[in-house]
Amino acid sequence: MSSDGELVQAGETAEDFARLFDRYSVTIHRYVARRLGTTEADDLLGQTFLIAFERRQQYVDSAAGALPWLYGIATNLIHRRRRDEVRQYRAYARSEPAGSDQHGDPLGTDVAARVDAAAASRALTGVLAGLRKVERDVLLLYAWEDLSYAEIALALDLPIGTVRSRLHRARRALRSALGPDFEENPS
Repeated sequence: MSSDGELVQAGETAEDFARLFDRYSVTIHRYVARRLGTTEADDLLGQTFLIAFERRQQYVDSAAGALPWLYGIATNLIHRRRRDEVRQYRAYARSEPAGSDQHGDPLGTDVAARVDAAAASRALTGVLAGLRKVERDVLLLYAWEDLSYAEIALALDLPIGTVRSRLHRARRALRSALGPDFEENPS
């Protein structure tokens, strides 16, 4: 659904498709950038909409509009670059937190909080790297893009029960890695 409540479908004409791009390109770009970085997102955004345009005749209208379909295309393109994504998560998990050498700073409390946040972030990226791609996809579409279970099911062409079980496994892995301090947003 668009910000003004209007559903945008894939459409038949170039104008319809231009509206689709105008409405969802920033959203898809943000999703891909969070997964692979801005440079990769620029490239994959173009690929996503090129594939969508080429397959627009195969698109089946849905009550959720075309956005889950576009997420599905983008996620499939991300899979092609999965090895780089996993390497990025693993490298980040091994990296030293920024500011870890500044414990003598008068703002020690602030620095300690940042170091704690960086450590949690490294743990999180380590968990993301260790998840199976299908669990990572479901988790990131849910957490980053705020998609419902039904929208994730549409995006990834999965039964809704599979979405629930994969999200449950991903959450369990997060809880295990992040410990009792892990707070999940219940919404």
